[in-house]
Amino acid sequence: MPKLKLSRTNIEKLKPDPSQDTLFWDTETRGFGLRVTKAGVFSFIAQGRVRGTTKDRRVTLGSYGSQGGLTPEEARRRAEDYRRLFEDGVDPNELRRQHEAEQVTLGTVAKEYLSRPDKLKPSTVKWITYYMDRAFADWKDKPITAISRDMVRERHREIAERGVPGKKTPKGAPSSANSAMVNLRALLNFAARQYRKADGSPLLTSIVTDVMVDHWAKEGDRTDRYIPFDRVGKVWNKLRDARAKQNHRDTLSAIDVTIMNLLCGGRLMEMASLTWDRVNLDVDPKKCYWHLIDRKQGRPIKLPLSTQAAAILKDRKENREGESAFVFPSRGKSGHVGDPRTTLKMVSEVAGQHLSSHDLRRTFSNLAMRELLIEKFRVDILIGHKPSTEDVTARNYVDLTNLQWLWPEVQKIGDWIERQGQIAAGENVVELPQRA
Repeated sequence: MPKLKLSRTNIEKLKPDPSQDTLFWDTETRGFGLRVTKAGVFSFIAQGRVRGTTKDRRVTLGSYGSQGGLTPEEARRRAEDYRRLFEDGVDPNELRRQHEAEQVTLGTVAKEYLSRPDKLKPSTVKWITYYMDRAFADWKDKPITAISRDMVRERHREIAERGVPGKKTPKGAPSSANSAMVNLRALLNFAARQYRKADGSPLLTSIVTDVMVDHWAKEGDRTDRYIPFDRVGKVWNKLRDARAKQNHRDTLSAIDVTIMNLLCGGRLMEMASLTWDRVNLDVDPKKCYWHLIDRKQGRPIKLPLSTQAAAILKDRKENREGESAFVFPSRGKSGHVGDPRTTLKMVSEVAGQHLSSHDLRRTFSNLAMRELLIEKFRVDILIGHKPSTEDVTARNYVDLTNLQWLWPEVQKIGDWIERQGQIAAGENVVELPQRA
């Protein structure tokens, strides 16, 4: 490679080689050079071997030119600075990457985290998006390294005392405060795995949300949020009557998905997004099932349907409108029913306390274990919980992808609920009515 004293006079005499890029090394400063491209771009470079390594590193110092470019003297001083870094064992390219990583914002982390839809449940995407847009909107452009423990505690306190920003009626929201920090923690843990310092260590060596371990807001005991056993029959009859009278497609979907969650103990979005290709209805009730694509367990599961649940789905199939693939279609953006809040309000009024869709899942579990004495292991897998890590047999030897062998258990639950409806109505026999 040609050598040349890199001065303004000598550089001005150089002409680009139209056939290739040319590199000129300075005769005075070791590792200082000028690259001239075929297109006529002149750029200063520095090159050297990082102490303790066997490879040379090359960095671009900047362009040469009168329009904002470097002078040879300025470029030479920069080259000297880089030479000292090389001698100290510092790789400037790694420093640059570290600096770029240190500037990564919370918004960028969230975007990358949510760009993996195959690894996330729709509900996870929904809640992280919600809290990023509401609880952490003013943090989106902050580098994650700038988020401190004090900031985390203060934001948690604000939400716990005044609610999530943007609500029409501000009031304390301790559950939302805790949930916001759980979602933030997921993003920061992801960032800790993905971004590195120059030495290869994690950019985040500690997660600032860990400070919350001693400061979670008190939410109350969720285990008491279920339909009281002596009101299950009244709730069942109320849902059944509302179903028989309803002809509006979206409202009927909301009623039916609520009934199905009560009968099956499923999570709201698991049931609401159910498609017909994942439903098997047979004349033999023991062969009726719904196919759950369970991302929590990472595998599909066949879950049995009681005759009561199968009757709902058979009726929906017989009266199916249009070509929607969803069992519980809606005119909303997703194509299927979302939050059945109006139906749940009706259920809450009959039950005597505010209930969510997840509380129907708690009702299923409480009925199964406390009233019908179904063993906990069977209830756990029916509601999609993983066996404990200590249960080696269940986790490694038992086929938990096809649970049709638990049909007697779900049928027992369905029969108990229907019987409570009969008792509440003062009748001996009440068949599930079809819609008018």
